[in-house]
Order: sequence, then structure tokens, then C-alpha cells
Amino acid sequence: MFECFHNFEFFRQTTSLKILFLTHSFNSLAQRLYVELMRCGHDISIEFDINDSVTQQAAELFQPDLIIAPFLKRAIPEVVWRIFTCFVVHPGIIGDRGPSALDWAIMKGHQEWGVTVLQANAEMDAGDIWAAEKFPMRFTTKSSLYRREVVEAATAAVLTAVRRFQSGIFKPISLDYSRSDILGRVHVPMRQFDRSIDWQRDSTLAILTKIHAADGFPGVLDTLFGQSYYLFDACSERYLTDKPGTIVAKRNNAICRATVDGAVWIGHLKPKNDTGPALKLAATTVLQDYLTDIPEVSYDPFYMPFDDTYRDIWFEQQGSVSYLYFEFYNGAMDSRQCKRLRDAYLKATESDVRVIVLMGGADFWSNGIHLNHIENAISPADESWRNINAMNDLVHAIITTDHQLTIAALQGNAGAGGVFLSLAADYVFARESVILNPHYKNMGNLYGSEYWTYLLPRRVNESQVKSIMQNRFPISALEARASGLIDDCFAVNREDFKKKIRCVAEAIATDPGFPELLTKKQCQRRVDERTKALQEYRNEELNQMQLNFYGFDPSYHVARYHFVYKIPHGWTPRYLAKHRALKSAKLI
Repeated sequence: MFECFHNFEFFRQTTSLKILFLTHSFNSLAQRLYVELMRCGHDISIEFDINDSVTQQAAELFQPDLIIAPFLKRAIPEVVWRIFTCFVVHPGIIGDRGPSALDWAIMKGHQEWGVTVLQANAEMDAGDIWAAEKFPMRFTTKSSLYRREVVEAATAAVLTAVRRFQSGIFKPISLDYSRSDILGRVHVPMRQFDRSIDWQRDSTLAILTKIHAADGFPGVLDTLFGQSYYLFDACSERYLTDKPGTIVAKRNNAICRATVDGAVWIGHLKPKNDTGPALKLAATTVLQDYLTDIPEVSYDPFYMPFDDTYRDIWFEQQGSVSYLYFEFYNGAMDSRQCKRLRDAYLKATESDVRVIVLMGGADFWSNGIHLNHIENAISPADESWRNINAMNDLVHAIITTDHQLTIAALQGNAGAGGVFLSLAADYVFARESVILNPHYKNMGNLYGSEYWTYLLPRRVNESQVKSIMQNRFPISALEARASGLIDDCFAVNREDFKKKIRCVAEAIATDPGFPELLTKKQCQRRVDERTKALQEYRNEELNQMQLNFYGFDPSYHVARYHFVYKIPHGWTPRYLAKHRALKSAKLI
């Protein structure tokens, strides 16, 4: 029905559009669309979907040529879609209607799914179709599918739809279920009853499917030790088993629960709390009082012959190159994870490899300190201090590596301290579609550490340093390369990216000039240390962070609380809502 376009530069038109984003939050899809449409030369302002009157006011203020809704939880008001053309991004194939689109696709085992861009009208998800893209389904979590396949398909579909809108001649196709090629159907919201697990009957595959289909939100409601919890972050276990439903092992953040034909690891839980909000936390943290007699089954990250188990840090070595993976849930790194990663990294530096590649995780490279675990601590200020120091210890270990060259290979997005963790490496490469948020200001004007005051000026000039740290907007990998923030970006596909990274790493490791490269690095580190010691950078940063954590201004603690409990926005931040800033300027 629709042709596919994958070269985004093809969409660039001579006439730019004023586009208003109407979205529940500035999530990964909204950020990706923002950077791509800005790169196409469009003028974009953003409004959070708070209520009908706010939406109407935003449209009247900005007077957009087009409204795009990347991520909504309710319908666009009629008073808006009757006046303005509104594109709704729906994570389903043509004809799919209703919420829980990805949830049902996973539960029903669809081999192919897609994204549809449709025009808002009086019926939910039933408007005229402007573009659509399909993708093959992986057996993975809903969150991972969304961040990878859905975001890529949605980006291609939206850019196609915008190009067609600009043409002024394209006629969108009405939804007609009598057509044989309309495979999607109307479905109802998925309930916890549909997701419920019968531990005495359900296979490992069935249990994983149910938890995968609820990952991110809302989780699968289940019972452990007589209490109700939502389950998240599951993977299979090859060897451990016991009586179905019993917890047979624990490992770092996860618990292992037996099934009728094996076992599953569950990494995160959220207590069901009828009196107020609850936090999603590591399973071993939530259940720590019940796990005293449960054996800790450790593993060696340097020797893991199979991947059918829970692991968050592991190595692969090929010749003189070592690849370090750290797959932390949502990219957050708590104090213990930072320490374990540092220990693993230091062990790698003791080997005879020439190059260490920091691969991070597939969905996130790193997003810095673990705000949920900090919020859950007896003293969030003290845990913030422990966490940032653990991050600093890790960054310090990478910066001071003197017998290997290091590469940060960003498969997934990175934010806040995670960006500066990557800059500790000698080379930084990213997938072309990666989004970076190298700033801390959205978290209550947090100053930030991770030696950013040393690492950032090594790559960009003084004015760029100020711009990067003050700017709260996402940066594309292409922008980061152009500014010098990263060395290069290539490949949208992850497998292609990993193949390229292997080629780059092997080329560096086998380069006849490797000894000279290593000597140059060692000399530069000595010069930098004489000019200003790393400890001075750290002390200066931590003096500012200490004020954030323990000072009179509670902004960081308030912002963290709102973030981890997902408190709905009462208004759109002015840096996003350009149209409201314009209104204020006119009033002045």
C-alpha cells in the first residue's frame, strides 16, 4: 500500500513547516523525531498533553502548519483536529486500533508488526492513513521493541508523511476493512487477567512472553511471599530449576524462579501499593528480607559459555581486543553496579589485550546514576553521594588506563553521566540513530560530575562546552560528530554497527603504529595531570554536587521525586514550549 523511504535526506524540502509536537512526554520517540525533523529544517515547538484547554491554547499560540502526536494516552480534542491537520503515530499495523497495541502483538506471537501515521478524527485510531512501515518482531521486551524497531519505523513513517503533507497533492487513504490487505483489527485494552501467570502450568516461554508484553508498563501482577508485586525485566535460565513458582537463586539484582520446564530470572519488581505510588526497583532490593536463605549463584563475566541466564556484565575477547558489555535496566547504574563494572574493567586491563571496547547495552549505553535506588534509600542524599563517587571511580579507571587504547561504542542512547562516561574512552563511536542528552539541568539543575569539566573541553571549544551543558535538548549522533563531541557515527542497524566496531577495534589493535599511539596517550595524560590533577577536577565538581545533595536548595530532590514516581506534568517546560516563550516576549 505504501512505498518505503529510508534516506531521510530525500525528505528535505525547500519550504519548512511549523510543527507542534503534542505528546504525553518527551520520550525516546519524540526526541528522535525532534532531531530528525529539525535536521530537515522544520520549526518545532512542543506541548505536553495536559488537558484539552492547554492543547487548544498551544495550537492557537503557535499556529502550526502541522501537529504531530508521537506519544499520546488520550484523544486529541475535536476543537483542535477540526482546525489543524494532526498526525497520530500509532504503534500498530494498518487497521490496528486501540491501546495495548504492542502488548497484544507480543502476546499473540505476531512475526511482523508496524507503525501507522494517521490523521486524527472523531474515532480513535481510525483516521485517514498518511504512511506506514513494517518491521520483523524479535522475541524481546515491549520496551526494547519500542526503543528500537518502533522508533526506527515511526521515524521513517513520519518523515514520509511530512513529505507527503508538504507536497500538497497526496491524498491519504481511508481505513477500509473490506480491503484484503488491511490486516489490523480493533482490540480492547489488555487487562492483568490477560497477563496473569499460572506457575503450575505455564511454560517458561509463556511466562517470558507475558512479562515481555508488560515490560516498562504496567508489569505483570503476581504474588511473592504473600505480597502483590508487578514483575519486569525477565530472561530465561538454562540449568537451574525446582518446584514451579519457588525462588531457587539470586544473582546481583535478580531472582530466579522455577517454572514447569525450567526457570526465569526476574530483574525488577514494583510493589502493588493501593495507597500511593510505588517504585520499580531491583528484585533483590525489594525482597531482601525474604532472600536470606536463597543461594547467591554467581558467574564469571570473563567466562560465560551461554547467554540463557541473567547477566548484566560480560566480556567477549577476540584476539587482542576485549569487548565489555554492561546491560543495565533502563541504563541506570547504582553504586554496586558501578563498582562491579569497575572491578571487571580493571581485570580486563590486567590482560594482554591491546584494545578494550566498552559496548554498554543494546538499548541504552548508560544513563548515569540510578535515581530509583537513590530515592528508595534511607538517605537519598547519602546514596546520591555514594553513587556519584562510584561513577567517578569507574570513569577515573578508564581515563587512567595506560596499557590499552579504549573505545566507547554506543549501540544505544546515552544521557547525563552516561555521556561523560563514554568520553572517558580514547575513541567514541555511535550508531547513526543514537540520541545523546549530555546535560544534567533537567534534574533540578544538577551540576554533574564524572570528570566532565576535564573530559568535555578535550573535545569541544569553550563556547561549545557552555552550549552543551546549558542546552536541554537532545543531540543526534550526527550533530555530536559535527561538533567533535564524538569521533564518528555510522550504521543505523545494530548488527552492522557492531561489525564496523569490530573492524575499527581490530584495525587499531593490529596497527604497526600501535606502540606510538599508546605512547602518545601516556604522554598526553602526564601533561594533563601536571597542568591540573584529575583529583582537582573531581573535588571541584563534587563541591558543587554536595550543594545539590545537601544544600538548602531542594530542586534536585524534588525533580528526582517527580521523575521516579512519574508525576504528571502540570505544565510544559518553557524551553520545550517555544510558542509560550514567544507569547511572553510579546507581552514584554
